Amino acid sequence: MYSTNKTMEFMQIAMKYIPEAKQQLDEAGVELSLEMMQPFMSLFTKVMNEAYEMGKADALAEKE
Repeated sequence: MYSTNKTMEFMQIAMKYIPEAKQQLDEAGVELSLEMMQPFMSLFTKVMNEAYEMGKADALAEKE
């Protein structure tokens, strides 16, 4: 289905933005913990995988 390498790349992208997300959540009065992050990271990888597949299909369609 999805490449483990792509999933790892998506996680690296997400981790790059964690400090910004934490700051925004802190400002909103929401505490961010590792336990809270897990379901959101899972959702993020699903979204990124779907976006990747959509972009890949678009690129292949343009080649034709």
